Amino acid sequence: MDSGNNAWILTSTALVLLMTLPGLALFYGGMVRRKNVLSTLMQSLGAAAVVTVLWALVGYSLAFSDGGAANSFVGGLGRLGLSGILPDTMSGDLPENLFLMFQLTFAIITVAIIAGAAVERIKFSAFMVFGAAWLILVYAPICHWVWGGGFLGEAGVLDFAGGAVVHINAGVAGLVLAKFLGPRKGYPGSNLAPDNLVLTVIGAGLLWVGWFGFNGGSALAADGAAAHAFVTTQIAAASAVLVWIGLEWILRGKASVLGAASGAIAGLVAITPAAGFVPTWSAFIIGAGGAFGAYWGVTALKKVLKVDDTLDAFGLHGVGGLVGAILTGVFASEAIGGAGGAIEGNWMQVWTQTWGALAAAIYCGVVTTVILFVQSKIMPMRVDEEGEISGLDTTLHGESVG
Repeated sequence: MDSGNNAWILTSTALVLLMTLPGLALFYGGMVRRKNVLSTLMQSLGAAAVVTVLWALVGYSLAFSDGGAANSFVGGLGRLGLSGILPDTMSGDLPENLFLMFQLTFAIITVAIIAGAAVERIKFSAFMVFGAAWLILVYAPICHWVWGGGFLGEAGVLDFAGGAVVHINAGVAGLVLAKFLGPRKGYPGSNLAPDNLVLTVIGAGLLWVGWFGFNGGSALAADGAAAHAFVTTQIAAASAVLVWIGLEWILRGKASVLGAASGAIAGLVAITPAAGFVPTWSAFIIGAGGAFGAYWGVTALKKVLKVDDTLDAFGLHGVGGLVGAILTGVFASEAIGGAGGAIEGNWMQVWTQTWGALAAAIYCGVVTTVILFVQSKIMPMRVDEEGEISGLDTTLHGESVG
């Protein structure tokens, strides 16, 4: 065991958990109406609980153990219930307990991101059941494809910290869920303005800080690769903020607080698959590209799709993640890590990144649709009209923020 690496991944694990609780919870909670703030926070809290239990029981095993003949698609049951993992069991130069916890925090935030597409109308019980099924049937296999020895990793798809595994995956699932549930009552004509953007900015700040564990920790070592990921992460986020508010100035005449926060998240999403593979200077371009793509995703594309993706899970994470995945193929440098990309003459890496992202998106979209179809036959997914008007805080939880 390398004590320095161990200390850094312990820290990174805590930082990534901070991204969900309280980071994403506050980021989302500030963007809904006051009558739905607590129910939105509750979804992040619930995701952390249900994903933790299922990850320990079966999710980790399906994602990271040897699946035998089916290993290119999904892992096996060798680590069912974390069987065989002792304090001195190692994964590389890290305790396996630490590696599985680090990976758990990625699974938690992926499920929590999906909730943003369905807040203000989905039942909490329905979200918990959906999240459980989705973790096992969608997240664990795709995680295995990329990081667990599956076919995308073997094919050379580069995903440093979760462009496809986390962001494209969550964005597509959110889009399908929002379409399945239908729009909120009064959408798009009624006043559905955010209640408290102070919470959103605090949440965005916590996400930004936590992202250093998300990307830097994905080096799985306290080394130059982790430091490099720190630099590219910061530059991409800052670049995206400036591009997003610049677009708002040009198109709307004012730069909004919500736009600046959204821009930061877009840049962070876009750099996620690339952080440890690309030159520092390319982070400016990747962050800007993520902002352009996500801005289009939450405005023009959202209107074309005619879906009430409440908190723009698809626009920010799905579109931003796709932009980042493709640009990783453009700017990846063999001298930094992984394969060289188009800037080094390897144009095939762009194609590899593209089909890898699309494979994850298509699988996620199809299986998410099946989960929702089956679940809707068993239990109601959406609150009734009276409950939606009253607000989910009182309807589902018997509480309110006052």
